[in-house]
Amino acid sequence: MYRLLLKPFLFLLSPEKAHHTTTSLFDILIHIPLVGTLIRALYSYEHESLKKEVLGIKFSNPVGLAAGFDKDGKYYRTMSALGFGFIEIGTVTPVGQDGNPQPRLFRLPQDQGLINRMGFNNEGVDAMVSRLEKYGSEGLIIGGNIGKNKVTPNEEAISDYEICFHKLYPYVDYFVVNVSSPNTPDLRSLQDKEPLTRLLSHIMQLRDAKTKKIPVLLKIAPDLTTGQIDDVLEILESQKVDGIIATNTTISRADLKTAPARISEIGNGGLSGLPVRKRSLEVVRYIRSCNKDIPVIGVGGITEPHHASDLLAAGADLVQVYSGMVYSGPALIKSIKKHLVSLH
Repeated sequence: MYRLLLKPFLFLLSPEKAHHTTTSLFDILIHIPLVGTLIRALYSYEHESLKKEVLGIKFSNPVGLAAGFDKDGKYYRTMSALGFGFIEIGTVTPVGQDGNPQPRLFRLPQDQGLINRMGFNNEGVDAMVSRLEKYGSEGLIIGGNIGKNKVTPNEEAISDYEICFHKLYPYVDYFVVNVSSPNTPDLRSLQDKEPLTRLLSHIMQLRDAKTKKIPVLLKIAPDLTTGQIDDVLEILESQKVDGIIATNTTISRADLKTAPARISEIGNGGLSGLPVRKRSLEVVRYIRSCNKDIPVIGVGGITEPHHASDLLAAGADLVQVYSGMVYSGPALIKSIKKHLVSLH
């Protein structure tokens, strides 16, 4: 139904407007008693073989919602109706910010991809905390994806991550340190060996001072070289970071079917969806070949059920979806889970 009826209509709207329209409408529908029950029944599918324990957390299934969809923690309960095993909210920053000027989200239908330069638009960590306090997360596994404000220089970035870390700590089940978005100026330089070591060392010291130890993961860019990935893995091991998310969006525009003139017209931004699938697989496979034990969440290019099983076969323990839902619809999550069960 999505591909035949809803998708053509939504693609008449701008991508950002389509996102807000669908999430707002779904949020309304899910809170209508009978309708909400029917929606949950429609998308519900669980099986004993889908259960996994990763990072010391028991997941009902390995399919999560990637960060970026619910930047402010407004829709995590609503989106759980689609059957996700976990939901990552953010990226959130200490102070709310508007992000980059619109338009800043673009579809590449021929490639089943998206280009975004959102720029960590969010209402700030205090607004997110107030929602988590109000609505709770009982029965849900919530990840908190944290970043720095655009105006904060890299030399002071640690303080931004610390603020978000402390404020969100009581409300999330794991943390993701995001230094890999291409849409905040110079953010990716925090992936370099020295600044990354300083940042992660500080975060892990903060975590280890807590009574309850919540897992911390690092999200990396697909554009890192093999040598840079080696450095990252070395840092993660030395700082005892709990896991890694591979990968964020790419700045590469290689092998796209979309006309070069259109790509040039769109301009800068991170590319997600099907075009990043090959590289995400490569990075996950390489990480697993280097380290047999580190928990890996694979994300990038899952638009069909077998894309998820391919990432898991490459070495991911869990997977995340976002852009794929734009092209394949919300039933993608249930389809992935049924496919995974069929492989057992």
